[in-house]
Amino acid sequence: MLPGMDGLEFLRLLRRESRVPVVLLSARRSEADRILGLKLGADDYVTKPFSLGELGARIEGHLRRAAAAPREEDEARPVSIGGLRVDSGRHEVLVQGRPARLTPKEFELLKRLIEAGGKVLSRGRLRELVWGHGRDIEIDTRMIDQHVARLRRKLGAEGSRVETVHHYGYRIRLDAGLKPRR
Repeated sequence: MLPGMDGLEFLRLLRRESRVPVVLLSARRSEADRILGLKLGADDYVTKPFSLGELGARIEGHLRRAAAAPREEDEARPVSIGGLRVDSGRHEVLVQGRPARLTPKEFELLKRLIEAGGKVLSRGRLRELVWGHGRDIEIDTRMIDQHVARLRRKLGAEGSRVETVHHYGYRIRLDAGLKPRR
């Protein structure tokens, strides 16, 4: 119901060019309209009347997630840390030039630690990032520890880069405080 163009058509055009977060604000309340908006690429659908506080919180949440998500062009470039090279585009890890055979979860775990750039990720945060579960779903933190142990073994000498921060989580050790090279 935008002037000159339907909002859903605008969304279709926008999604061809951008992954910017989109919250549809509409007077159309039917389930079919909400489903269509979400299927066309909206991140959220809010109907009138609405609370400004809730709308603001929803927008902040989407912006926070968008800021935390890696950009596609960055994700496609390989990252090197010491003798470790991770190529997300090819889903490949090389250790001292030799391929490491990681499971999808081990690969995702390593990728998320590298994306954190040396910052500590709690076991709870790793659970959310790698397994996709929020705090409401219990995954034994011991399972995360076991995945980290297997990852370290498969990385050989470079496995010591995955450091434990006791009673909290894990981080990746970068050489001389440098950021990963792309």
